[in-house]
Amino acid sequence: MVARAQAAGSDICVLVDPEIVLLPETVTLLTDLSRISRDWLLVSTSRNISSFPYNLANNAMLEEIQADKRAADSSDRGLIFAWNNPGSPLLEGVVPSFLYGRGAHNRWLAHEVLSSETRFVFDASSLVLGLYPEDFTAKHGAGSSSSGRLPDGSWEYGVNRHLASVYGSYSHRPPGGHHSFSTLYKVVKHSEDYMLSKVQEPTFSRFFIGKEQNAHEEVGSNPWKKENNCLSDHLRSYSSEVYDVPYSLEMLLQFVADQNRSVVLGVAGASYRDMLMSWVCRLRHLGVNNFVVCALDQETYEFSVLQGLPVFRDPLSPKNVSFDDCHFGTQCFKRVTKVKSRIVLEIIRMGYNVLLSDVDVYWFRNPVQFLYSLGPATFAAQSDEHNETGPINMPRRLNSGFYYARSDSATITTMEMVVKHAAKSNSSEQPSFYDVLCGKEGVNRLGDDRCLEPSTNLTVVFLDRDMFPNGAYKGLWERHDLRSACRSLGCFIIHNNWVNGRKKKLRRQMVSGLWDYDPSSRMCLQSWGVASSFAVVE
Repeated sequence: MVARAQAAGSDICVLVDPEIVLLPETVTLLTDLSRISRDWLLVSTSRNISSFPYNLANNAMLEEIQADKRAADSSDRGLIFAWNNPGSPLLEGVVPSFLYGRGAHNRWLAHEVLSSETRFVFDASSLVLGLYPEDFTAKHGAGSSSSGRLPDGSWEYGVNRHLASVYGSYSHRPPGGHHSFSTLYKVVKHSEDYMLSKVQEPTFSRFFIGKEQNAHEEVGSNPWKKENNCLSDHLRSYSSEVYDVPYSLEMLLQFVADQNRSVVLGVAGASYRDMLMSWVCRLRHLGVNNFVVCALDQETYEFSVLQGLPVFRDPLSPKNVSFDDCHFGTQCFKRVTKVKSRIVLEIIRMGYNVLLSDVDVYWFRNPVQFLYSLGPATFAAQSDEHNETGPINMPRRLNSGFYYARSDSATITTMEMVVKHAAKSNSSEQPSFYDVLCGKEGVNRLGDDRCLEPSTNLTVVFLDRDMFPNGAYKGLWERHDLRSACRSLGCFIIHNNWVNGRKKKLRRQMVSGLWDYDPSSRMCLQSWGVASSFAVVE
């Protein structure tokens, strides 16, 4: 949100909770401050109200609001931020990936701008620039809402406090310590004019370390002790009988499944962390929100939690997954792939349809509705056949990195057979899929693009390669303009397989322009971002 505001073409950016009622004086003050040539940041607390007995069209009522001596909200909510010259840095360092509305980020941002001394900071809390309804506090506080938000005691608040404690200088101010800010001014209204008065401490100092205990009322105790900087400790402290830490797979599925109870499953370990994020960024760009991520290791799990991903940890995943040697054909690859079919089986047993998509699959369009339309007792999978002519359902040509499994009895029984077959095999899970679904040497093939599993009558559909091309089909990855070529074919996705090694895979996808993540800023690449901020390097 901050980066988007910084990239805006406006002279002044305002960042505010949508529930806050901004009063006309906000515009008046910003117009006055716009004449200041230096970079500045305005911070103001909102007036917390239980009712709204005012008529904003009546100037007398506006004066009544200013005269009303209600207390400002002392939590992290209700702050109004505004700053000029968005092209100039807001602060030194970076803004971490706080989860919006989950506490700590407003206090952290105000403190870091003050500490950076890159801008004047104007404290306008003596004025009433906004009204903050108490029911907003209730909605974001105790009790979960219909939107699925969790209360203050949830793990998401622990994530934000962890980020605030390890980024910047926010947590390094000793409790009770005094610090004067050389760039801090208080905005005072004199008659119809605004004046700036130099002050040492902001009115909203309760937001900062070492001040009144209610600055940490969401926690119940000071979370900024150095020994509390471990994310695992933060997450464990938010466990309860009601809310899993952070979420169980069952809870995630309830949150993300679409109207047809379909979910998209991605599986990744530390070696494919950046590719996971590019995959997630692409799904978000397409508006695909019904996805979950299975983390193969604790590092990927904690990273995903900090990125706000709907992630769960598989406790049975193989240990010591190689960083650079876990590609197709390796023993590591064989062990890791068997996790996917086991998780898919677990999900369809819970009553959800699953689109398993490897994170090296690039999405041009959302295929879920198309795959769902194929009907029950149908298993749809990508063909790994590289020859442009001939059957696409030949032996060992079923790709287990992209398939759609419905939650019906035929599919569940067949997936149980696949998982059992793979568990006894020294190969990856991919041959087990073909041998179970299409029979040894393809004895259960139907025509050139189907199979029929005889004991369950499950129909296996090998997807049209123009719409679901693999990494060797028509040499698409070698095209100068891969995106245009796939648009002409009508591609839903393209698989970045048929290439050996993690580095080669990453480079091919980046060079082709099918990359949506900047690891240096840990942000999705956006059309409003600076194109030169991310470059492919060896």
